[in-house]
Amino acid sequence: MSASTHASDNGPQVPDGASEVLGDQEISRALTRIAHEVLERNKGGENIVILGIPTRGYPIAARLAQRLQQVEPSLEGASILGSLDVTMYRDDLHKQPPRAIGATELPPQGIDGKIVILVDDVLFSGRTIRAALDALQDLGRPRSVQLATLVDRGHRELPIRPDYVGKNLPTSLTERVDVRLVETDGVDGVYISGGAK
Repeated sequence: MSASTHASDNGPQVPDGASEVLGDQEISRALTRIAHEVLERNKGGENIVILGIPTRGYPIAARLAQRLQQVEPSLEGASILGSLDVTMYRDDLHKQPPRAIGATELPPQGIDGKIVILVDDVLFSGRTIRAALDALQDLGRPRSVQLATLVDRGHRELPIRPDYVGKNLPTSLTERVDVRLVETDGVDGVYISGGAK
């Protein structure tokens, strides 16, 4: 376990010294609201594909897909969920330690002519989403691409704007935003730490 988290031996990992800005109930409500917004904007969800960006974008995408299928009967049982690994498309590979390449798994119908909704946990500089757009080009030609993020913390370096946001969280560049999910961390929460002392 890293020094930046605390937990019991096998318990949830929560960042040390961080303040919780979203708990499990707020995350749940945000995803339910986003699901309704997606259906309203896209005429009941016809032709949509939800692609989560690993690591934490994928479980958020899975929860969103589940809510869409609960709300919209025509989507029940449909294969609308996939994952999109962007590792090899990142522009900072030379600055980062080696990282494992994740899985890209598309639904059986692919993405050609579909409305693709990219899902990530935190939108910051926009560079991960730029990499995702490059990756999509190699996989097909969607009708349109939309972006959903659990947290938008600002500080964009590229002209990228989310279509669906769980929470806008103004931050300073010295602050850190951590998303923790039950699927990956044993707890649901969004935490902020750092900043001016």
